[in-house]
Amino acid sequence: MIPAEAGQGMQGAGYCERLSDAFWAEPLNAISNGAFLFAALAAFLLLRRQQGRRRDWPAVALTVLVGIIGVGSFLFHTMPQRWTLLADVVPIQLFALCYFGLALNRFLCLSPLAAGIGALLFLAACFGLASSLAPLLPAGMRGSAGYAGFLIGLFGVALAAKARGDSATGGRIAIAGFVFALSLAFRSFDSVLCDTVPFGLHWGWHLLNGLLLYLLLRAAIRHASAMA
Repeated sequence: MIPAEAGQGMQGAGYCERLSDAFWAEPLNAISNGAFLFAALAAFLLLRRQQGRRRDWPAVALTVLVGIIGVGSFLFHTMPQRWTLLADVVPIQLFALCYFGLALNRFLCLSPLAAGIGALLFLAACFGLASSLAPLLPAGMRGSAGYAGFLIGLFGVALAAKARGDSATGGRIAIAGFVFALSLAFRSFDSVLCDTVPFGLHWGWHLLNGLLLYLLLRAAIRHASAMA
């Protein structure tokens, strides 16, 4: 569902900011990954306050995964190689897949089996949408096509939760969807505005996605706490 970060027709190894092979050739893109670590820490503290005696293991696992996302993305933006690309992309894909499955189970009350099948179908639909949408976009923006499905999925879950009468969760997921829409704009225009903004906009993608992942974790944790 999530496309590879490299090979998008941008400068250097894939981003406006990178113009050489040096370790710190993308200082903003590298340091901004701290947003994921802050998101993981904030979610962990929220878990400590709200879970009581019953540990929310799915939320714990997703919180750890957010921290791993930050580390993997930092590695790729300092050492762009095939293995660091996998360290960057795989945890993001895994989070998207697992969170959507959790949302189907926790927010929409599907059985674990139905939620798992739904998550896999969602992943397949996202791949299909990306392959159809990418050729319609300018070369530098095609890498963002793979995220369109996740954006649609967020608003779909928000509407479904509200339809079930869970306006609080629906509102939280909708806010996360708007944050992601803005984040995706930063990512998409990184290449388009290279001449205007030489250091690029990809750092905004990291910062806003850190906020996005915290909002998603918060929605899951708050929902579980309310249902306890």
